[in-house]
Amino acid sequence: MTTSLHLSSQLAVNVLDARSLLAAFGVLGVGVVLFAETGLLIGFFLPGDSLLFTAGLLCTGSADRGVKLSLGPLLVVAAVGALAGSQVGYLLGRKAGGTLLARTRSARLREGADRAEELLERYGYAKAILLARFVPVVRTVLNPMAGALNVPGRVFTVWQVIGGLIWTLGLTLAGYALGSSVPNVDHYLLPLVALIVAVSLLPLAAELYRSRRAARTNGTKDGRTNGTRDARADGSADGSADGSAGGRTGAKATER
Repeated sequence: MTTSLHLSSQLAVNVLDARSLLAAFGVLGVGVVLFAETGLLIGFFLPGDSLLFTAGLLCTGSADRGVKLSLGPLLVVAAVGALAGSQVGYLLGRKAGGTLLARTRSARLREGADRAEELLERYGYAKAILLARFVPVVRTVLNPMAGALNVPGRVFTVWQVIGGLIWTLGLTLAGYALGSSVPNVDHYLLPLVALIVAVSLLPLAAELYRSRRAARTNGTKDGRTNGTRDARADGSADGSADGSAGGRTGAKATER
């Protein structure tokens, strides 16, 4: 009877709710979800950010829903799931990434693919791979996109490992630290998760701001340079015209 109730609770799990996933599958579910979100295009909708933060919070035992996780195994499983998923996504992209993205009917996936390609072109491989970890959907699509665009395997692996460790360990430990210091913090879980997601997007927002500001500065400098060149060219042309006119006048006077 107990087994059947447990199975029914797992079948009734809400895959979009981090707490529901953790209550049904525990630490193992974290690894599976992160692998699917970062390695398989069908996992783009899964709640990676909120799952990591909530899992870290539940490691403190402060939640009142009876779910208690162990921090050590959680950190290991989360990191392995995210890193392995990204690497698998890259390898899939090497073989059929362009075809898979071209066949998708999801508007969110297509938008994510456009943003991923823009990141790779604007910031270069290393920075784009690192920043993509913190952007939902983009972190799903960038891995096969990098494979399809023939990003060097060594470059991709190094930076996806760095970004994956910062993302998984950072969000998990943030949830754990907050749950350890604030009593009954799980009562404010939804706004906290929204805040964590917003904070995780700050590196990308800051980079976009810097790049746009640099582009404006360069545009202003180019405009000034072109204006100076035009002015010099006009001055030279006017001087040449005046010189020619003076020469003609002098020649006429001599003839007379």
